[in-house]
Amino acid sequence: DEMPLERKRIITEIIKPHERTKVEDAIAREIASGRQAYVICPRIDEQDEEERQKRQLKSVKEEAKRLKEKVFPNARIEILHSKMKTAEKEDVMARMLAHEIDILVATSVVEDGVNIQNATAIIIEGAERFGLAQLHQLRGRVGRSSYQSYCYLFTESVADTTLARLKALVEAKNGFELAELDRMQRGIGTLMEAKQWGVSDLAMEAIRNPKLVE
Repeated sequence: DEMPLERKRIITEIIKPHERTKVEDAIAREIASGRQAYVICPRIDEQDEEERQKRQLKSVKEEAKRLKEKVFPNARIEILHSKMKTAEKEDVMARMLAHEIDILVATSVVEDGVNIQNATAIIIEGAERFGLAQLHQLRGRVGRSSYQSYCYLFTESVADTTLARLKALVEAKNGFELAELDRMQRGIGTLMEAKQWGVSDLAMEAIRNPKLVE
């Protein structure tokens, strides 16, 4: 529940669609100063128009192409996703570590990745699609050194419940607090079956009631 002394708290912001340019300008400044960045997307392949309208999710491939063509034409941009072979993933992360990549566009496969101390910014597209604990884990890809780091939570949702959940990530002091919030919001799941979220059975429900446990 504490950070190493030399590290600064990661500045985390919830970003609405009309604020995208502001964040892209901030990323450009980080890259210009010699830092690196992550962009996390919920999908891998391009979506057809019907699915795009229905789910509004970004894909790694199309987002990397958009960033290279329209936003950061001079940046070294690479992709990383779970369908790549292990050797390919390791090669990408090795090049990221060697600062041969400026922006890594990836799925959540990077949540348990190589420690890139030079990475100071992470954009998480479709942040409402991730659980709080996973968002916290993804945010932990930056802030690994004494540099000030930033986490930008992009969301298309304006629902009060979604914004309240993301605000918890902005305000929570540590991962333990977030894990507890995530458990309460997503549901505990079941003890006797394989379900890991939603309405629990009595045995798992007891965890929420200390007096019943006693």
